Amino acid sequence: QVQLVESGGGLVQAGGSLRLSCAASGNIFSINVMGWYRQAPGKQRELVAVITSGGSTNYADSLKGRFTISRDKNTVYLQMNSLKPEDTAVYYCNVFQRGTNYWGQGTQVTVSS
Repeated sequence: QVQLVESGGGLVQAGGSLRLSCAASGNIFSINVMGWYRQAPGKQRELVAVITSGGSTNYADSLKGRFTISRDKNTVYLQMNSLKPEDTAVYYCNVFQRGTNYWGQGTQVTVSS
């Protein structure tokens, strides 16, 4: 099993910034992909950004330029700038290892207008 612990969510005004962190621990062998997804009330969970073990990244088109994903060993970060009220959601960390997806418990990000 892989455990994921997220931190960094909170309340911020529109235009502000937040940095999310997610540390993976447990039975870690070779994590292929780490990433972030989000789910707003009444909506489906959607991709925010992912990063591979080789450092390749992929972002949701609508978030390019505002969000930056990075990784340091088994910790993944999400720097979120110029936040908008529509970025309000629960943000989930995701790890893909050996064919299995692991999810964090989620961290709430609320952007006030």
